[in-house]
Amino acid sequence: MVALGNGGYQPNIATFGADQFDVEHPKERGSKISFFSFFYLAFNLGSLFSNTLLAYYENDGKWAIGFFASAITALLALALFLGGTPHYRHFKSLGNPISRVGKVLVVTLKKWNVRVPEQGDVLYELDAKTYAKNGRKKILRTQGLTILEKAAVITSTSSNYDEKRLCTVTQVEEVKCILRLLPIWVCTIMYSVVFTQMASLFVEQGAAMKVTIGKHGFRIPPASMSVFDILSVASFIFIYRRVLNPIVIQIRKRGLTELERMGIGLILAFLAMVTAGVVEVYRLKYAKMDCNNDCDEASSLSIFWQIPQFMFIGASEVFMYVGQLEFFNGQAPKGLKSFGSALCMLSMSFGNYMSSIIVTILMKITARGSNPGWIPEDLNKGHLERFYFLLAILTTIDFMVYLYFASTYKYVQCEDPQGENEDDEESGKIEV
Repeated sequence: MVALGNGGYQPNIATFGADQFDVEHPKERGSKISFFSFFYLAFNLGSLFSNTLLAYYENDGKWAIGFFASAITALLALALFLGGTPHYRHFKSLGNPISRVGKVLVVTLKKWNVRVPEQGDVLYELDAKTYAKNGRKKILRTQGLTILEKAAVITSTSSNYDEKRLCTVTQVEEVKCILRLLPIWVCTIMYSVVFTQMASLFVEQGAAMKVTIGKHGFRIPPASMSVFDILSVASFIFIYRRVLNPIVIQIRKRGLTELERMGIGLILAFLAMVTAGVVEVYRLKYAKMDCNNDCDEASSLSIFWQIPQFMFIGASEVFMYVGQLEFFNGQAPKGLKSFGSALCMLSMSFGNYMSSIIVTILMKITARGSNPGWIPEDLNKGHLERFYFLLAILTTIDFMVYLYFASTYKYVQCEDPQGENEDDEESGKIEV
């Protein structure tokens, strides 16, 4: 039910929130960019409450308090959302986007043997004013994926503009846009594999470290260490928007593009895994020193040594996930904005599955005979650091692949009703 609820509201609320800003208005366009940062910040502040106060009570077995507190906050959120309904900007549906995409694919298959002319102006297309009347925008033709343009070729059978055998260039470009987003999205899954370690192996690693502080031995719940991730997210959102981005704008007007920020996120994820691996090396060293090489007790190394790896993860989220939300929402065709936001959430989900698959395969390979494997129940007998270093290597490979697809990505270009191309020079992206 939690998955169903998250899948229903998270992609849509990000898109709905972005729709409240008019991209044609300079001030609102800037506010829309800021919205995604504040949206992700709010997303993390909720976790701050659950990972500190609620985690403290649940660590003592008081689960009912955690469940009822969460239910109450959900009801309050629903009341706030419904209360704002009269003030929201609402837009009419532009039709079923799946049918538009499906039509292009079907018509392309039907006209498989048709040759696409070199000059794009002979392809079937409507003028920008016609699209504007329907609340959409005319998308200009781009190079690549030419095979899909067969659907827009006017043949002898489609010269009478038979809607079943003819698509517009804009419809074709919508499908091209989706296909070009997919390689970028696939590259973000590896990042989500790294991100999911924060809620799994980071907690296991922390539980095998010294978790008490002070004379009275106050116990720190290992799961609550993610508070440093949340603090990092809040800090780096401020640092990026108020410090880093203005400096970059002084160097080049457009600042950092979303694709560049996502690349920085992958680099920071690599640093997080290296840091976690180094901490694990020292955790094992202290555990063996404390117990004379034969002990299943926690290491005397303080859990606070995990702070750097959580901080790196938090900083990477600001660049990867916020940039991802902006990029997919900005590049997805109108009517498919929720699809763009959903890609970000799907990346997180697939990252969890991929992490489980990698761990399962590794344990089958490394756990043989008396060897307990890299990630046994007793971490003192394993080599968790090797797993972290492996993820760092996989992230590096993923980053190389990402660089290729990001450097070859073609931004979508639209034409306004006056016939001028719309280009956002400040951000280096083109709004669909």
